Amino acid sequence: MTMIKNDMNELIPIRTMTGLRMCIDYCLLNKATRKDHFPLFFMDQMLERLANQAFYCFLDGYSRYNQILVNLEDQEKTTFTCPFRVFAYWRMPFGLCNAPTTFQRCMNAIFSNMVEKCIEIFMDDFFVFGDSFVSCLNNLEKVLERCIKKNLGLYWRKLHFMVIEGIVLGIKFQQEVLK
Repeated sequence: MTMIKNDMNELIPIRTMTGLRMCIDYCLLNKATRKDHFPLFFMDQMLERLANQAFYCFLDGYSRYNQILVNLEDQEKTTFTCPFRVFAYWRMPFGLCNAPTTFQRCMNAIFSNMVEKCIEIFMDDFFVFGDSFVSCLNNLEKVLERCIKKNLGLYWRKLHFMVIEGIVLGIKFQQEVLK
């Protein structure tokens, strides 16, 4: 982020461009796609399970959709052309209407025996928890082993390990102090 002055001499933050990103309009493909109505978890239930835990670990999936392979027969649907070449995605690109539900379904399948017990997942955010330091550490070890086994990348700059409080979907969590 960089601060610059606007026309009224006020300082405003702007992002400095560090690289280019390609943007493809998938409106026509999304219009023709049969929608996947995979349900997301009820937020209130997920937040209740996170409340009052002793320790938390906040993990962030790296490049979320780009970790999921596109079926070979579907790759032609993501094809785009440039002046000298034709390209097709072999990993799920951003902008497909079913990408969020496909990713959530994939994460639920990977962590099926852990969800609601020691981890909560919302899109590419993983919330590992435990009622003690040791249990949270054990839960974190299981989750990280599963990430390694399934070749699931994490964004290391956004990870927080063994904290007693944190913010999830705008709500601050911490263990209540009993007196």
